[in-house]
Amino acid sequence: MIVGVPKEIKPDEYRVALVPAGAETLTEAGHEVLIESQAGLGTGIADEEYQAAGARIVSQAREVYSQADMIVKVKEPIEAEYSMVRSGQTLFTYFHFAASEALTRAMVGSGAVCIAYETIQTADGTLPLLTPMSEVAGRMAVQEGAKYLERPMEGRGILLSGVPGVAPARVVVLGGGVVGANAAKVAAGFGADVLVLDINLERLRYLDDIMPPNVTTLFSNKHNVRQAIREADLVIGSVLRRGAKAPVLVTREMISTMRKGAVVVDVAVDQGGCFETTRPTTHSAPTYIVDGVVHYCVANMPGAVAGTSTYALTNETLQYVRRLAKDGWRQAAASHTPLKLGLNIAGGKVVFPDIAEQFGLPLTPVDEVLD
Repeated sequence: MIVGVPKEIKPDEYRVALVPAGAETLTEAGHEVLIESQAGLGTGIADEEYQAAGARIVSQAREVYSQADMIVKVKEPIEAEYSMVRSGQTLFTYFHFAASEALTRAMVGSGAVCIAYETIQTADGTLPLLTPMSEVAGRMAVQEGAKYLERPMEGRGILLSGVPGVAPARVVVLGGGVVGANAAKVAAGFGADVLVLDINLERLRYLDDIMPPNVTTLFSNKHNVRQAIREADLVIGSVLRRGAKAPVLVTREMISTMRKGAVVVDVAVDQGGCFETTRPTTHSAPTYIVDGVVHYCVANMPGAVAGTSTYALTNETLQYVRRLAKDGWRQAAASHTPLKLGLNIAGGKVVFPDIAEQFGLPLTPVDEVLD
């Protein structure tokens, strides 16, 4: 199989979907790997490193798309790439279709096979290709929140840790999953007063058991969320519905009750966001203000730390790339349930229920496209 890796062109995206070690593994297995020139530059990987691993460097993305049987990316194709996607071609990347009807319809119209990192799921319920980036994003959320709490950034001028005689900041984390747990751990390490809300009591018991004393847990409902964010300096939204639009937990009215200069970081922005006031931002223009509250809603947070996140991601994705390259998407998905769950669109047919429901599109049972 010919596996193609184009350079990411989403604003301020520095990650790359395959590192030289992955290229070497694929070429040794008999596959051809095409890398767009400078695709690894944001991660600090030179073209020569890919060539030494057996990959072939091509000058333009169009060459990658026109020749490759499978495209491996980090982020979803943006409008400039839609026309390059070919019917029957496999695309393997983060899609987050629920956040974009335009992307969904473009991929349906392309006739491509779209396998989404974020909906691949193992037997124990784990989302293995979301986990590494969720770990990065959760830790980054606190780092960015602390920065934007500074007064020059239009925040409250609050130090997360406080100092002797001055109370620490109050950090509220909505969702106790991978993102939330990592955010809570880092915020606690800063010395903040941390509150984690979740609807899963077993998860709250687990977090209560493993977290340091400055982290407390609270069952999530509208009343508790409303009260918690009113007293918060930093709120981190980290809720997730696999492959579906994130639930809106914080309304515009709730935002208006928050302290002026408080900060919200919406890690769920890729799936539409869990704050009613969320709109996607970029690393070059990361924040905006609503009712005096600073909003950080960057849709590709881990892209800013590509030197860490590229390797964390590709450590997980390579096994799936290898399987897809060896068996082809249909056989790989039919024989491997996690990849089957990763199928969202195949040959113009939507096979993922939440996407069909979200945009009023016909749903095709996934087994029909695997026959």
